[in-house]
Amino acid sequence: MPRKMVVIFGAPNILWMVFAASQAFKIEIFPESEIVAQIGDSISLICNTTGCESPSFSWRTQIDSPLNGKVRNEGTTSTLIMDPVSFGNEHSYLCTATCGSGKAEKGIQVHIYSFPKDPQIHLSGPPEVGKPVTVTCLVPDVYPFDRLEMDLLKGNHLLKKEEFLEPMEIKSLETKSLEVTFTPTIEDSGKALVCRAKLNIDEIDIEPQEKETTKKLQVYISPKNTVISVNPSTSLQEGGSVTMTCTSEGLPAPQIFWSKKLDNGNLQPLSGNATLTLIAMRMEDSGIYMCEGVNLVGKNGKEVELIVQEKLFTVEISPGPQIAAQIGDSVVLTCGVTGCESPSFSWRTQIDSPLSGKVRSEGTTSTLTLSPVSLENEHSYVCTVTCGHKRLEKGVKVDLYSFPRDPEIEMSSLLVDGNPVNVSCKVPNVYPLERLEIELLKGESIMKNKNFLVDVHKKSLETKSLEITFIPTTEDTGKVLVCQAKLHIDEMEFEPKQRQSTQTLYVNVSLPFQLPQEYNHLVSPLSILEESSSVTVTCSNNGLAPRFLWSRQLNKEDLQPPSKNIILTLISTKMEDSGIYVCERINQAGISREEVELIIQREQIAPKDIQLTAFPSESVTEGDTVTISCTCGNVPKTWIILKKKAETGDTVLKSTDGAYTIHKAQLEDAGVYECESKNEIGLQLRSITLDVKGRENNKDYFSPELLVLYCASTLIIPAIGMIVYFARKANMKGSYSLVEAQKSKV
Repeated sequence: MPRKMVVIFGAPNILWMVFAASQAFKIEIFPESEIVAQIGDSISLICNTTGCESPSFSWRTQIDSPLNGKVRNEGTTSTLIMDPVSFGNEHSYLCTATCGSGKAEKGIQVHIYSFPKDPQIHLSGPPEVGKPVTVTCLVPDVYPFDRLEMDLLKGNHLLKKEEFLEPMEIKSLETKSLEVTFTPTIEDSGKALVCRAKLNIDEIDIEPQEKETTKKLQVYISPKNTVISVNPSTSLQEGGSVTMTCTSEGLPAPQIFWSKKLDNGNLQPLSGNATLTLIAMRMEDSGIYMCEGVNLVGKNGKEVELIVQEKLFTVEISPGPQIAAQIGDSVVLTCGVTGCESPSFSWRTQIDSPLSGKVRSEGTTSTLTLSPVSLENEHSYVCTVTCGHKRLEKGVKVDLYSFPRDPEIEMSSLLVDGNPVNVSCKVPNVYPLERLEIELLKGESIMKNKNFLVDVHKKSLETKSLEITFIPTTEDTGKVLVCQAKLHIDEMEFEPKQRQSTQTLYVNVSLPFQLPQEYNHLVSPLSILEESSSVTVTCSNNGLAPRFLWSRQLNKEDLQPPSKNIILTLISTKMEDSGIYVCERINQAGISREEVELIIQREQIAPKDIQLTAFPSESVTEGDTVTISCTCGNVPKTWIILKKKAETGDTVLKSTDGAYTIHKAQLEDAGVYECESKNEIGLQLRSITLDVKGRENNKDYFSPELLVLYCASTLIIPAIGMIVYFARKANMKGSYSLVEAQKSKV
């Protein structure tokens, strides 16, 4: 408090100067003193001046917190926009207007609240007569919750009232609730549950915020007294019909559901109607049927057993008891029934493996489709037919093979007279492997024969080969190399069981033949060029009729072949076209290869558009903070150096991203500051002069200006009145300093 009084009584001369210079300069703020805003809304505080054509404005909170808003100045009006309003806006805001040497301030208090939604009513369960139920009333996202009142009513009867008076430790949106447990009666049906919430905002004389939600009570009674009637009887013959009717009591009236008990104890849903009619009865329709009356709070059931007599029938399966199928093909197994109008079907393997197929049943026929056939389908399949309580089965065995393609003949190199060569005869994707035989012939003579005896229990597609090394001669030219593969499965009927491939031999005579000669690549205009330029690279040599292949070197030594011409041309190059390009020259005797590297660069320019600024101004007062900033536009890879010029030598300043900040500026900080921006092409310089002024309170107390002010003593009384006003306001809402108020704070 002593410090505050010193500030106040040390300022009469300054206030006198302000008042004498601009008696007509006034400031107003709208709303006038206080405003209440809901979190998430948008509000605007408007500061307006009269008596000054070009005032300057600044906004701050009384405790110098962040504004949490945007300021817009236009003429004699300044607007602080808070969009959206948040906890950070609950402050006293001050608007400061300056007109020449005159200054005025006006304050406004911003109160915030949150009451965005109507209350919510939740029940712990459906209200059932005689059973307690808990009603919860929720008010979401409320602030300040210590102003909240909640009432819960049933009809006109108040069930519970609560006020939330516990202290708030932090500012936050809270969800508050009120709970009541009661036991419904039949008389409660149709009554209204009302949850009412009221948020009292005492700071401003406005009506309390009030919201309410109403929910109509529906009281329930669980189903009971369920009864089943059967017509004509519970004992039936195949092909007959039966009608069963079910009734049940409850509130609301129960819905009826019919189901049948399965052998595993599960229930099979049948109908949602009170009446269930079954026609064309079969043996499998025998069993226990259940009727259940169900509503929202419970269910009640009754059972009845139906017995249906049996009937004779026969089952046939096609195609035959055994079938051979190639892996990848499609196989359809058909199971047909005679003597039963409505049979039921099921398929399985004899060892209960997965079917791996699609079953489709229609009328007296059921099909099992295996498509495509795989090794998993090599089984004996069983079709089971049930008609009434009688069951019949038929089986079919599926044998598999794979022999899809002719053998493939491969040679390790060209046939050259007297040079050994490896010949491979490969049979792909064959099954069963233990039945395979491969034979390699040259002309009529057998070169090699091989049988593959493997584990018969191993099921997989295999690729097998027969290999041999021989030395060709010129006499072999014109002979036919034959690779013959046989799959010995006599018990299966399929074609072909034998495949072969042939290749006519041509033996070359070894002659002197040169590799392609060394060559030079010609790059035009240069191998290092700027973007958007064009370049041509040419392979040349003196070799014998080679083929050319240009490729670009990729990662992991992969090549991307862009051209098969002797000349490679790139038009409108980009930086990503940079890289190593490979030219390969190929003839029958070999390959020669050479590389050339192209480098595409961006166009380099000297620094330009340099801006050197001082913020907030090039003229500051001793003790202020000033930032000197240098920027260079549109030039990549630019170095920026800030210096302070002096006769004794320049001082390089420690800058961050071209900015240097002087905290609490001193008189010796005044002077010329220079920015040097440079790159590999050139440099550019900019300079500014920083002026640091001494503080006014360092002046001699008996200056001529003060003598003039003391002479005008007739105006001291209004100045003292203003001092008393600001002193009282500071005592009510926080500290207030006229000296510190001269600084513009936003």
